[in-house]
Amino acid sequence: MEIIKHDHHRANFSTVMFDFDGTLSLIREGWPEVMIPMMVEELKKTGTGESEAELAKIVEEFVMRLNGRQTIYQMIQLAEEITKRGGKPEEPLVYKHRYQDRLLERIEGRLQGLASGKVPQDAWTVPGSHDVLEKLKAKGLRLILASGTDEVFVKREADLLGVAKFFEGRIHGAIDQYTNFSKKIVVDKIVAEEGGSGRGLIGFGDGFVEIQETGRAGGTPIAVASDEVNREGVNLWKRDRLVGAGAHIVIGDYRNVDKLLEQLEI
Repeated sequence: MEIIKHDHHRANFSTVMFDFDGTLSLIREGWPEVMIPMMVEELKKTGTGESEAELAKIVEEFVMRLNGRQTIYQMIQLAEEITKRGGKPEEPLVYKHRYQDRLLERIEGRLQGLASGKVPQDAWTVPGSHDVLEKLKAKGLRLILASGTDEVFVKREADLLGVAKFFEGRIHGAIDQYTNFSKKIVVDKIVAEEGGSGRGLIGFGDGFVEIQETGRAGGTPIAVASDEVNREGVNLWKRDRLVGAGAHIVIGDYRNVDKLLEQLEI
């Protein structure tokens, strides 16, 4: 646990918002290895003179910058990049569904393993996830899940991982009518429900957006700079980016949940 803001707000918390992928779930680990090559393929079709390596660098920058927002925004950016290179893009939803189909092919074995019970739930969760959810719930805090992944997938995967029950139906994800959902909308609703103050909010996430929005509302943003491959320690790239977004505390996972709750005075 790394304390970035030593004078951060403590105690009197009422609501905890979690991101899903990379924050609780590891089912979609490796998703950039699906999205980035797909986008490079589409950009190459424009006949651009840029090399594959140059295109990959450009794509990686905007894909990771938009991480945490709904997937559709990455696809909107792809369409804009195609247009800039003289191409005629398809609708962003077409690219989104194409990406989802490829990603589901990659993770189908993981989903089947969980559904059959042959693979334990802890195999595809950030270490300590069940423990932190149980302890926060036991302390009477309201838990909310907000993800940039499509809601239908989030609900299924949260159920397979055994974490859906902690949120009691408060699971929000992307929808095709993308302007009707965002993490900002979720945070603003929480603030409104709590009388116009976000000081009672804690936000856990490994994406720029949830950290930024939690901080904007006056809450306490906690960066989960998870190493999704090695499943221990801190991913320094994530850490630096999330600190830049305004994280008050950085953790790699939830193994030291008791120390974290002590720091927050929960």
